[in-house]
Amino acid sequence: MSPKCAMVKRAYAPGQHGQSSFSKMSEYGKQLREKQKARRIYGMGETQFSNYAERAGKVEGNTGDNLMKLLETRLDNVVYRLGFAVSRSQARQMVSHGLIVVNGKKVSIPSYHLKEGDAVEPKNKAAYKEMKISGIPTWIECDAKKIVGKIKHIPSREEIDTTVNESLIIEFYSR
Repeated sequence: MSPKCAMVKRAYAPGQHGQSSFSKMSEYGKQLREKQKARRIYGMGETQFSNYAERAGKVEGNTGDNLMKLLETRLDNVVYRLGFAVSRSQARQMVSHGLIVVNGKKVSIPSYHLKEGDAVEPKNKAAYKEMKISGIPTWIECDAKKIVGKIKHIPSREEIDTTVNESLIIEFYSR
């Protein structure tokens, strides 16, 4: 692990101009970076994400908290949180292919908004016989024997572990 090792992380960009001083990021740049980070985490396009930000502003309460609640209660995110999928993109594909059932009905829309009391389960339960229960959020109730997840309540911001500064995102869209 010498200083020339490729695995050593440096605080500057690679190449001959990497160590030169760089300009400080503007406030707009910070807001844009945070918005892009959230978009990539939840795997959605710009139009869809901006629609979520707009809808969060119309709901009563803190707009940033409302945005995070809307993003967390999407069907593809809940499938990921329950452990039916390894990643959010895999969960999105599972929902798109019709492999997820909500309240006994097949749903193939990844952006489907779940409400309190909705039950989420895979269509083919045989593939999930040894389901891990660790890491499931407190706002989701999971029955490992029946292989069903149920929304106990809409999550508060403290229960959402995504490392996004939602206030910067709301500032970005309030320009």
